[in-house]
Amino acid sequence: MLLKNERERRFLIQVRVFDHEHEKDLEGDMNRFLRQIDEDQLIDIKYNVAAMAEEEDTDEQIYCFSAMVIYKA
Repeated sequence: MLLKNERERRFLIQVRVFDHEHEKDLEGDMNRFLRQIDEDQLIDIKYNVAAMAEEEDTDEQIYCFSAMVIYKA
């Protein structure tokens, strides 16, 4: 999607999706990516956590930590 900013310069909106079973892994990946873009390129970050039972007869759960970074390219 092409959008115009106040100076009529066109920029492309892109997303980067991260998905990990451990929140620290997600945090590390996101921090490495965010260091590569300028602060003014960042539009938004969406975050989600999902939990589901590993198997029917166990009390263990599998977690999925995910985030989507929306930024200007």
